[in-house]
Amino acid sequence: MRVTPAARAVALTAGLAVLTGCGIRGTAVPVDAGSAPSRATCVVRPGAQSPPPEGSLRMSVQLLCTSQLLPVTRLVASPSPDDPAGLARALLEELKRQPSPVENEAGFSTEVPQRLTVSGPRPGDPAGTLRLNTAPEQLPPSALAQVVCTYAGTAAADGRSTVALGGPDDERPKGYACTEETRAHPEAVRSGGVPLP
Repeated sequence: MRVTPAARAVALTAGLAVLTGCGIRGTAVPVDAGSAPSRATCVVRPGAQSPPPEGSLRMSVQLLCTSQLLPVTRLVASPSPDDPAGLARALLEELKRQPSPVENEAGFSTEVPQRLTVSGPRPGDPAGTLRLNTAPEQLPPSALAQVVCTYAGTAAADGRSTVALGGPDDERPKGYACTEETRAHPEAVRSGGVPLP
């Protein structure tokens, strides 16, 4: 079958239209357009706020969402007011608990290991020290940031914004501050530990 020059020109024009119809110009250079947009809202839909059950109170714990720390309200067992380590344990249990379906849908997660435990100060530790069963610098940075920013400002940290944390050995505890930088970039917490006297 013989193809006329006019038919060939029509076919070539149609082919070019198909190739250029998407409006995106081809390139020989690899382009990194970044990751796909996140669908995480980082907002937990509020439910009916009934009074907390007796023996518990509402407190914020810091969870991860889009690689930053954000507060989520949880019901925490209320320890004795003179038992800061008890509050630290209750908050740590909430950090280790997997996010609820609503929190998960909003994009929240936790990096705090299930094996992590906390206790009060040893003799000779600065007041308000909390001892973890894993050295703080051995925790994933995001997990350490979650712990520090959850404890900061609460009775667990003696109301201070800097949390005194030690590990299971005899090394002196260090002070870890929860700052805006820590919340925005949790990995920065590791370099923020300051030896305490």
